[in-house]
Amino acid sequence: MDIAKRMRERRKERGLSQVKLSQHSDVSLGTLKRFERTGEISLSSLIKIAFALGCEDDFDHLFARKGYSSIQEVIDGQV
Repeated sequence: MDIAKRMRERRKERGLSQVKLSQHSDVSLGTLKRFERTGEISLSSLIKIAFALGCEDDFDHLFARKGYSSIQEVIDGQV
């Protein structure tokens, strides 16, 4: 639900209605409404919405390697 909430905030910041975002992203209005209500959406639809909102770079960090806080974490991670 956090992702859906943030997406709705970005949509509103850009002054887009659900209808307009649906048109810009090529994601059905029903899918968009369900996502905002339940947080459920397919990955392909989520990516389309991200592109329509200019947030596609956010996916670059999705599974990024975590930063180490100590040399011991680096050593432990090599096992």
